[in-house]
Amino acid sequence: MGDKKRFSLSKFPFMFRKDYYMGVLLLKRRGLAVITWVFLVLLVYIIAALVYWFIVLEQQNDLIAALRVAELHKNAPNYIQQLNNSEELHRRKMIQYLGEGSTFLVLIIIGASFVYRAARKQIILSQQQQNFMMAVTHELKTPIAITRLNLETLQKRALDEQQQHRLLANTLQENNRLNTLTNNILVSSQLETGTYRLNTQPVNFSELAAEVVNDFKVRFPKRTIQLVADEDVFVQGEATLLQLLLSNLLDNALKYSLPPAPVNIGVKKRNKYAILTVADEGEGIADDEKKKVFQKFYRTGNEGTRKTKGTGLGLYLCTKIVKDHKGKISLTDNEPKGVVFAVQLKAL
Repeated sequence: MGDKKRFSLSKFPFMFRKDYYMGVLLLKRRGLAVITWVFLVLLVYIIAALVYWFIVLEQQNDLIAALRVAELHKNAPNYIQQLNNSEELHRRKMIQYLGEGSTFLVLIIIGASFVYRAARKQIILSQQQQNFMMAVTHELKTPIAITRLNLETLQKRALDEQQQHRLLANTLQENNRLNTLTNNILVSSQLETGTYRLNTQPVNFSELAAEVVNDFKVRFPKRTIQLVADEDVFVQGEATLLQLLLSNLLDNALKYSLPPAPVNIGVKKRNKYAILTVADEGEGIADDEKKKVFQKFYRTGNEGTRKTKGTGLGLYLCTKIVKDHKGKISLTDNEPKGVVFAVQLKAL
């Protein structure tokens, strides 16, 4: 018999792999629903058993109390006192059973809540990681494929200078996109594990913002990007990370607002703080998702139906960078629509 070939998704086109990953996500969602129902059934069964045993113990308590009363002699001089003692003992036993049952019920519900939340969080994280792997695969292969196609075109065809310039500009743009993605993944991993060591120094935040904006204007010539910055706003930080912060916020604003909607960036000095704002006029973010967008791998909308590119690392990385620079990042609604990201850092 010949050697069996090992199955590998890498041999299939990206759309096949995407459908495969979407199928895996669908199965995991169904698995989450099944686990939820099984968990609820078991929880209801445990509570029902607890209630049942309380009823049985209370019935037993009533029976013992009745037998105790039946054994009393009505002609005894202390009959009334013995009857009162029997009723008091019966009442104490009932309170004991009720207290113990309530305590166990509360503990069961609290424990079940923690277990369910932990299991659900783990399954959702697994779904997001699966979606992250699918997005990374696409985000990596797309610029590589475009770059290779452009270089092969330049190599095999005699193009005029304008066509060559356009292909080279497109290749550089895809290379920058690939570089941003790899930087996000590497820096995010280093910041999370604590292996990244900040090399802080005075940074001209105004000039850094202008450099990032000029770079994005070259990469996206059809988009309107406006910068309003006070002169010489200095902060104490690492230029590389602050540049990554600006790039991710600006990239996020461009990604979720369609042209010709402008993106406005502001760098202001207010008292002892440097305030960075990045405002877009996109569809905005729902109130219940405003805090979630800063979580790792989280992306707005449905995991299976969203069409915007991304890995869910950009805003999470922004949060880590701002936190390491002892600053604050917030998200508010823009008028008439869109969102405004605001970063507050201590100014020099």
